Amino acid sequence: MFIAVSCGDDENRLIPTGIVEYKYDKEEVFTQSPNVTRMGNVSKASNRQVVTMGDIQATSEGTIDLREVAARIEIPRLQGGNRNLFVVHTVPTYGVNYCLEWNYDLRAQYWSAFRWDRSNTGKSTTRSDEWDTDPLIPSNYRTDQSDYSSSGYTRGHIVASEDRVISLAANKQTFYYSNMHPQNGTFNSDKSSIWWHLENKIIRNRYNIDTFRDTLYVVKGGTISEKNGKRQYALTPKNLVVPNYFFVAILCNKYDNYKAIGFWMPHNSSTTTDYKSYAKSINQLEELTGLDFFCNLPDDIEEKVEGTLSLNQW
Repeated sequence: MFIAVSCGDDENRLIPTGIVEYKYDKEEVFTQSPNVTRMGNVSKASNRQVVTMGDIQATSEGTIDLREVAARIEIPRLQGGNRNLFVVHTVPTYGVNYCLEWNYDLRAQYWSAFRWDRSNTGKSTTRSDEWDTDPLIPSNYRTDQSDYSSSGYTRGHIVASEDRVISLAANKQTFYYSNMHPQNGTFNSDKSSIWWHLENKIIRNRYNIDTFRDTLYVVKGGTISEKNGKRQYALTPKNLVVPNYFFVAILCNKYDNYKAIGFWMPHNSSTTTDYKSYAKSINQLEELTGLDFFCNLPDDIEEKVEGTLSLNQW
């Protein structure tokens, strides 16, 4: 089904039902962002130091305005408080590479968020394999190789190495341990697994192409919280958090039209490649994860986009 909408100089266009038209207004997004509201009125850049802004702690490599980053469409509603850290990784070539929010007590991330567009999709480097601790996270709360040794789990990228091959600097940052969750080998690297299939065959090679998107906003992660009083994760003997579920939230913009889809999958060795059987609306994914995705959209647009799932558009 299609609907006609008017835009620009009254030219009618046909837009598939389930896609919401929304003209991006940076100032509007910044003003109404729930994350910016909590960060107060003073802009700050951390330059590798942890700074406090309202009830949010944040850090980044350089002098980027942290309030502007918190207002980006891909950033979920921040948990905030003094036991969580908003981490902004930047590279000289195009600024924000990806962001995450880190839980000090669990030494684990809630999510990694990034975006794709023409500026950062090209390939100019290969996998660096330069595993390292995240220098932006205070040393007492980091994870490293010793946490994974003899754990029985692989180091599962959240922002995949292949997602950031635009530059060597961008790729190296994907190998920070803060961008990892422990994953079963069959879930992480087996080409018959749903996670591998979703990352490699669908998101990167079907959604992240110019004919499909102008900008693709992506949030990926594993569950580290409780649901109905029960943990959504296990712990290794070294207290490394192992999520019971992994998820992806995607918002696609093309010609100012927005559509969204979520994916929710148990952390097991399922060999199905029927990725749509794991699809959820963003509202459903928020209920499952307890996270608030794409909160920086205007409320009326967010409600329409997140409440709609049209699988034929994906």
